[in-house]
Amino acid sequence: QVQLVESGGGLVQPGGSLGLSCAASGFAFSTTLMGWYRQVPGKERELVATVSSVFIKNYADSVKGRFTISRDNSKNTVYLQMTNMKPEDTAVYYCNANIWVPGQGRMNYWGKGILVTVSS
Repeated sequence: QVQLVESGGGLVQPGGSLGLSCAASGFAFSTTLMGWYRQVPGKERELVATVSSVFIKNYADSVKGRFTISRDNSKNTVYLQMTNMKPEDTAVYYCNANIWVPGQGRMNYWGKGILVTVSS
């Protein structure tokens, strides 16, 4: 079955950096669109960044120039490097896999999420 396990969250000061990792299993990782999303209480989950199977990257305007998404197909892992962090980056971050399922079409799978807190 599909498994997405996030790691690397925690507390960071404003202006600091933090890296997240997502270890994936149970599907064809190298051909799958992978992404990071985030959610704060009372708000909808929002896109942070995605990276396609051919390494095309897409970012939310709010993180452009500060966050970098990458993937290592040899390790079935997607990363999110966050720099110059702001208090408004505080959220639960979710790893996402957008997987083609025969007979069902594209399906979104999610990790359990990991908390990132930006505070002094």
